[in-house]
Amino acid sequence: MEFNINNAISELRGTHSLDDSSLKNLITSEDTSPLHEAADIERKRVYGDAVYIRGLIEFTNHCKNNCFYCGIRAGNASLSRYRLTHEEIMDCCREGYALGFRTFVLQGGEDGYYTDKALCDIVYDIKSLYSDCAVTLSVGERSRESYKKLFDAGADRYLLRHETADPKHYAKLHPNSMSLENRKRCLWDLKEIGYQVGSGFMVGSPYQTLDNLISDLRFLQELLPDMIGIGPFLPHSDTPFGDFEKGSLKMCLNLISILRLMFPYALIPATTALGTIHPSGREMGLKAGANVVMPNLSPVKFRTLYELYDNKICTGDESAQCRSCLEMRVSSAGYKLVTDIGNVRRDELEK
Repeated sequence: MEFNINNAISELRGTHSLDDSSLKNLITSEDTSPLHEAADIERKRVYGDAVYIRGLIEFTNHCKNNCFYCGIRAGNASLSRYRLTHEEIMDCCREGYALGFRTFVLQGGEDGYYTDKALCDIVYDIKSLYSDCAVTLSVGERSRESYKKLFDAGADRYLLRHETADPKHYAKLHPNSMSLENRKRCLWDLKEIGYQVGSGFMVGSPYQTLDNLISDLRFLQELLPDMIGIGPFLPHSDTPFGDFEKGSLKMCLNLISILRLMFPYALIPATTALGTIHPSGREMGLKAGANVVMPNLSPVKFRTLYELYDNKICTGDESAQCRSCLEMRVSSAGYKLVTDIGNVRRDELEK
């Protein structure tokens, strides 16, 4: 049976699912307008024209892991390392709050320097001073006990991309010390504890196939995360994958639209990676169905050092201090930047 893009979009919008063959056709479609338009209508139905801002604090670029794609991997000896102190993190929050941010995202490598107690103290102090704010953590794989302590200290959300849901593909991207099984265990633990959970994957990572991407979508259908972050693979010259091609912007945008139609309730960011691969990448992401942006609140002197991939944008409109610039960008795409805490609208799951 010949593939009909409009029929496929209609079915996906109506049932939030689709057969593998039709999904592959949508992922690789060159005729992107119908897909993006449908996703835009769906996000406006659920969230209106609101785009939620999160203040990103990249507080450490130390990491014990050696993921083959990541610029802050332990094996990158050419990277200057840094850690923010408790006080420096609080200063970032203070500035962010004054700028109107009501969600702080603490992101870092898996750095044992920040013990459970150290992180719990940070989370507790943020929540004590800014009770109307959400605290999101993105600090990798930890024990269930650790996640529970952080949740009890006041953490609301947790971001942990699964990166790829195929075990064989996962093994090509990570050292033997890491496993997809443990990554998934972490995600299920976080969900059971009560976090708003975010997952996601790279688009166009080395050795990735269309079947891998289908596996990613099927895993997300099992997990039903509150937040879904995807972005194009971007190489870093000081990694084993430094010579690999970038991921496809078009494929990434198609997948954002597919995710919006599959998970109409989800919070989906227009990522920094989109802005790095194309000057208008984040606006394109918003028009394709994304509804979150995460400008950088980290101290300016450290922003270039949190280098997950080459040429990461770290000054200008993605800076939290240039909120007016970001507002203009979001407005030019047809949306409105809002300072609301921006909780997920899970009631849309059943619609």
